[in-house]
Amino acid sequence: HVQLVESGGGSVQPGGSLRLTCIFSGSTDCIAWFRQRPGMDRERVARIVPDGGSISVAEFARPRFTITQDNAKNTVYLQMNGVKPEDTAMYYCAAVRPGGFCSTKPAVYDYWGQGTQVTVS
Repeated sequence: HVQLVESGGGSVQPGGSLRLTCIFSGSTDCIAWFRQRPGMDRERVARIVPDGGSISVAEFARPRFTITQDNAKNTVYLQMNGVKPEDTAMYYCAAVRPGGFCSTKPAVYDYWGQGTQVTVS
């Protein structure tokens, strides 16, 4: 079982920066950041394979957003630079069970955090 706790959201002006933090416990083969904007489907922002694996960032987020991991702290970060009003959303950290695989589809992810709100205005 994987537990995830997000933090770091808040209100920021356009062009500003935020760093979201996801602290996780348990074993997983993929951790992703998703976001859900008002009235829209959940979409993947970025994902990382833990322990030095590959990284992928959605086209709409490049090059403004980066995803990194601190292995020693079991923490995954989403650095958001140059934010725009359209980045306003609830941001979620998600993970797959061991043996699972990364996907852009939310249904593939077995574990979710509670979310952290980002508001850009």
